[in-house]
Amino acid sequence: MSEKETNILNKLYFISGCIFIFALLVVFKLTKIQFVQGESYRALAEKRSIKDVVIPANRGNIYSVDGSLLATSVPKYDIRIDLATSSERNFQAHIEALCDSVSSFNGSSSLNLQKRIREARQNKNRYFLLARQIDYSDYLRFRAFPLLDLGAFKGGLIVEQSTKRDYPLGAIAQRSIGYERTDENGFITRVGIDGAFGEKYLRGVDGNRLKQSIGKGQWKPIDDFNQTEPKDGFDVYTTIDVNIQDIAHHALLEQLEKYKADHGSVVVMETKTGAIRAISNLGRNKEGKYYERLNYAIGESHEPGSTFKLMALAVALEDKKIDTTTIVDTKKGVLSFYGKKVRDSKKGGYGKISVAEAFEVSSNTGIVSVIDQAYKDNPSQFVDGLYKMNLNDSLQLPLVGEGKAIIPDPRIKNNRWSGIALQWMAYGYGVSFTPLQTLTFYNAIANDGKMVKPRFIDRIKTIDKTIEVYDTEVINPQICSKETIQKLQKLLQNVVDKDHGTGHGLYTENFSMAGKTGTCQKDYKNKEQLNYISTFSGYFPAENPEYSCIVVVHEPEKSVGYYGADVSGPVFKKIAQKIYTSVPVEDVIDQIENKTPDVEEQYNNYYTTAEKYKTIMPNLKGLPAMDAIAILENMGLNVKLIGRGTVHKQSIRKGEKVTPKATVILELT
Repeated sequence: MSEKETNILNKLYFISGCIFIFALLVVFKLTKIQFVQGESYRALAEKRSIKDVVIPANRGNIYSVDGSLLATSVPKYDIRIDLATSSERNFQAHIEALCDSVSSFNGSSSLNLQKRIREARQNKNRYFLLARQIDYSDYLRFRAFPLLDLGAFKGGLIVEQSTKRDYPLGAIAQRSIGYERTDENGFITRVGIDGAFGEKYLRGVDGNRLKQSIGKGQWKPIDDFNQTEPKDGFDVYTTIDVNIQDIAHHALLEQLEKYKADHGSVVVMETKTGAIRAISNLGRNKEGKYYERLNYAIGESHEPGSTFKLMALAVALEDKKIDTTTIVDTKKGVLSFYGKKVRDSKKGGYGKISVAEAFEVSSNTGIVSVIDQAYKDNPSQFVDGLYKMNLNDSLQLPLVGEGKAIIPDPRIKNNRWSGIALQWMAYGYGVSFTPLQTLTFYNAIANDGKMVKPRFIDRIKTIDKTIEVYDTEVINPQICSKETIQKLQKLLQNVVDKDHGTGHGLYTENFSMAGKTGTCQKDYKNKEQLNYISTFSGYFPAENPEYSCIVVVHEPEKSVGYYGADVSGPVFKKIAQKIYTSVPVEDVIDQIENKTPDVEEQYNNYYTTAEKYKTIMPNLKGLPAMDAIAILENMGLNVKLIGRGTVHKQSIRKGEKVTPKATVILELT
């Protein structure tokens, strides 16, 4: 063999060896993939084609204290069909009837739908949409349609469920009830009661379901059932009374519109328990419409103005520095401290008057004078008196975003203390509180000195079981002596007396009120932007308080009016009047029959004011037919009677919202 032939042969041997080694490597790799790595690759492939999808649980419902629905999760359904699943026989047998059924539901053309579905089947469409976001009753209807009634495997039925949060009262109290919001980064947060009690009670436990990829980013459920069923959240019963809430909302809205104010809030609290029966927060948008923009009552801390004079006098009375009969010189309506002036709204002042009179007419110079004389040598004593009444404490509300109470303290650096801090504090400047913090103090005065924590939640329930009950929490069993409390109560009552204070225009013979007006300058460092905060805080009835209430209106149109007595006071009166005269009819009848004093007059007041601010159906059971007709017609409703006598049954239940000209059927016995 020649040398050349030998070289060629050696090369052939080398190539053959390489091919043999390569073949061995391929066999080794295949064996490794199949027997060693096969499981992981199969899992990866399955992971890419099958995924575990979370099914969110239905959030629990939120109710008013009497069981009216405030927020609920409504299930919605998308209905699709996998057109590659059903047999040709089943498809041809049912396609025409299916299209007829769907077209009868949505008003589409049955022939056009049938054409589209047939084309989709030829293209092996496995995710054809038949209906989007339908409710539960319509979902059951679709499941009974021809072909779809064969289920997922034989009929190709695909059902995808989602939930939508619904608010039966609309925008009323929405900020406090709560809702979901998504920021620009897609981060979801919840506000109000829905947010505060969401994770612990409302959220529930999510379920899961397997879905399979069918291409083009689409996934369909593998089975016609969930792998793990979601568990609904617990229901939260708030302290809100829908009737009082409706009254408060519309009374505030009317006044904001009248005075073209920037925003405002109102809170109604049950005196003994601290239960919040109504809370409304309305702000104006660019179009001039008002909506629940922010929870001002809880989150907005601001200078309270003259409503703080009650706190200032409470400290001085408790320390025995003054009495309500102490005489003070208002100095012709102007005082000066370090070049800064304190002025009365009445030019020339009020002369020499008692402390009680200074409070009733809201004399700035009178209140500042007595506080300055009592504490100028020891301002820390005054601040300590405020602390003892818990005015520096947070209310520690479950709702997120409570504003901070601010009280300057000479012992703490960088705490807003200055040479005029004491004098300015005396009439409500330099200090800051939220409306609810101010109301909590006024409620304590109404409650004979017992300060209770504002309460938004009554109980947590399932359908048939109470999970937790929220009782009244006492912040301070006695913020000051009974003697001081009685004097403060008298001061507040005189403010609204027809012959006395700044709130005399609110006086009515029908029922008694007690409270304090407040008018505070806002942005006063810039006179060009000077605006006002108008406030009224108090309680009713004055002799035996059942409710306390605060109304705060920011930046009313100055040309229209800005004093607390004119802007916020009427809102307070409307709310008090409507609540006071909305006694359940059957209770009043029982009291009349037992000749309870003054009830008959109260009963008459019910008729004269029932039509005002009334968009909620009253309880008419036990009322004579003619009286019931009068009330309903005054509300703008139509009435149909069945039988004779007194009302036994009404077609619209107590507490439900009504629209003008709606028909109410009354069954009489």
